[in-house]
Amino acid sequence: MQLLLWFFSGLLMSILPIERVRGEYLVARESTTMLGSAQEFASPASVLGAAPGPVRELRYTALLGQPVAELTMANGTVRMHDARSGLPMPRIDAPFAMRVARAAYRGPGAPVASVVLARTGSTEFRGKLPVWRVQFEDAETTRVFVSPENGRIVGVRTGTWRLYDFFWGLHIMDWKNHEDFNTPWMMAFAAGGLALAVAGVVLLYMRWPRRKQRKIQGVRNVAA
Repeated sequence: MQLLLWFFSGLLMSILPIERVRGEYLVARESTTMLGSAQEFASPASVLGAAPGPVRELRYTALLGQPVAELTMANGTVRMHDARSGLPMPRIDAPFAMRVARAAYRGPGAPVASVVLARTGSTEFRGKLPVWRVQFEDAETTRVFVSPENGRIVGVRTGTWRLYDFFWGLHIMDWKNHEDFNTPWMMAFAAGGLALAVAGVVLLYMRWPRRKQRKIQGVRNVAA
């Protein structure tokens, strides 16, 4: 049964286009906005001076057309500052997360069903928490995950992705989390499958017709 699941799930995952699994045709995760050279931005020194602690990285970017300074703190957290004034910006709230998802959505004009701040992990999203989950009312039940730190899209889940993930869990024999392919079950069945294949080759060699014919012919020659 597990061998059949391996073959069937592997076939299904190879048939599904990875672009469709990732939802790239529905949501544009990366949107590039050029910052105008004529705009005046706060100096890095003033932005760093308004930071609450040591900064590991500072870069100027755009969020929904608004120039922002993105600070990666020494502890790994991310804070957003206004690129013009250098002052800290509030964390991404539900309306802003919905605007980010709507701006990236390329589907057939489906309305937003819900916006929820997910605080616990699941098989659908295994990234950094908490995260905003914006769900659309479309045929794929598309869910867009937006980071509350920097407003970036960190995940897109569709019905196709869920189908792929379900069979991926069957394929690696991690039926709960769908991510660990070093489980004892996986290793045991892989070793069993290898032993089965080796035994089949040995049996095939032993039962090979030509070898059997030569053996019979040899017996006849000895008898003669």
